[in-house]
Amino acid sequence: MTHHSLTVCAAGFTTGLAIGVLAVGCRLVWRKRFANWGATPDEVALPLAGDEVRADVDLVTTRAIAISAPPDFVWPWLVQMGSGRGGTYSYDWAENLIGLDMHSAEVILPQFQQVALGDEFPLAGRKSVMRVAALEPGRQLAFCCGDGKWVSSYRLLPAADTTRLVSRHRIVLPDGTPRAKLIRAFAEPCWLMFERKMLLGIKFRAERLAHDAGRAPAAAAAGQP
Repeated sequence: MTHHSLTVCAAGFTTGLAIGVLAVGCRLVWRKRFANWGATPDEVALPLAGDEVRADVDLVTTRAIAISAPPDFVWPWLVQMGSGRGGTYSYDWAENLIGLDMHSAEVILPQFQQVALGDEFPLAGRKSVMRVAALEPGRQLAFCCGDGKWVSSYRLLPAADTTRLVSRHRIVLPDGTPRAKLIRAFAEPCWLMFERKMLLGIKFRAERLAHDAGRAPAAAAAGQP
């Protein structure tokens, strides 16, 4: 092999390696953005009720949003969530395509405000249930589905008349079948889209409730989700 050929091969190898490293780096950066949308590093590291339900999960997301309302205007929207209950304040039409019976409430539903540890709520059209896995009224709430394969935890962090709502999902993904690989490829961006809609939906409802009650504080700091 000539010196020129060696140079070309070396350049090609170096370029390919650089592209590969860049691709992996971009994936890691975007994956982190998908997993931790809106959350500060301290919130990502914050222990949440429900973390202890299952340790061996494949995906953990921690996302957060600033809400210009005290926690007691946020909490009622959390406890009434669920299929056939208050919905998830996300894309009902998409969730109902798979029979989840989600109808996002625009008002507080008194009949769904009292929950207790261990309460179970059926998921419409499915054999599984959503169980209250952890509860600290006014502060923390966790739901568990599929024998711990999906745990959704929520924590309210008050600051004056505003609240940080921190949401964490700990998920066991399917095994390495082709269908599972497809799920893994699209899961993170899709779940971000739905959860972002949910967090914004809770923010809008809580701030409207606080405003109607004459408790609306100054808007959250610009640029904070």
